[in-house]
Amino acid sequence: MSQSPRPACPICRRPAEPEFRPFCSQRCADVDLGRWLNERYAIPEPLDPDEPPREPDPEA
Repeated sequence: MSQSPRPACPICRRPAEPEFRPFCSQRCADVDLGRWLNERYAIPEPLDPDEPPREPDPEA
């Protein structure tokens, strides 16, 4: 009986470690958290056709 390969870390693509799943290390987990906190990742929201478009954030 063979083991299936571990899924790849979403940051560096190395095999994920169970301790840091789905990441391979604490470093990659921290990189991912930093991306969320700096708003590099975003969950899209549905567009409301009746709402005027928002102005871009000048600090972004």
